[in-house]
Amino acid sequence: MKRMMLAGLITIAIALPATTGAQDDAAVAFAYVTYFECNPATEYRADENIERSFKPHYDAAVEAGTILSWSWLGHFVGAKWRRALVLTAGNMNDLLDAAGALGEAIAESTPESGRVFTEVCPVHEDYIWETVPGVGGTAAGQERGDVGFSVYIECDVNREERVDELMQETLGQIYDQQVADGNLATWTWLRHNVGGDYRRLLSLTGADHKGMMRTRAAILEQIRSGRSERAFNQMNDICPKHTDYMGDIVYETP
Repeated sequence: MKRMMLAGLITIAIALPATTGAQDDAAVAFAYVTYFECNPATEYRADENIERSFKPHYDAAVEAGTILSWSWLGHFVGAKWRRALVLTAGNMNDLLDAAGALGEAIAESTPESGRVFTEVCPVHEDYIWETVPGVGGTAAGQERGDVGFSVYIECDVNREERVDELMQETLGQIYDQQVADGNLATWTWLRHNVGGDYRRLLSLTGADHKGMMRTRAAILEQIRSGRSERAFNQMNDICPKHTDYMGDIVYETP
């Protein structure tokens, strides 16, 4: 069993209104993410299909304000998920309305797009994530990095709110400093709303994978000292399992 190293195929590069210390504590935003299992030999066809059939509709939705952002993310290192489609909105109603409307529009204008995805990426899993008020270092409209490192975390549902407190009180400050120092572009902390076994998601973005790994090592060194180590150990007790992913941002708007 892995220990949870807070710093992880696919990253969720989300432009959500979440900034530690600076955000409106009542504000919550949402991300609808579809994770795909694809054939690595032909997954480029899914990328081409996204650019041709999906991107114009999603770009228009961002321009119209129907959604906050969208991203298409690709596998670099990690487990079974090879691609992910991310839609974000400021509330659940807008998110569900937009997801349904965009799906219908794409199916009507390019019906072959569904066939391509079924052939190339026959299995998928849906999650809806939400921000945690007071936790997370990405402001709305903030520019993300080109690559990501994400940690998908399994927790005790009876105690998982404590890990949000630990991120707000202690551990999040380490990530804030890494952003301030220019080592990270963004970091985001999300909690489960709908989906499978993962209960929390830590997502980091940066300029390149090598730099991201150096920053991750520095973060772990900071975490393993002083009161940060105590918070880290408590978090591992509540959330003992995780899966790491490294990924590339293939398309995103804004």
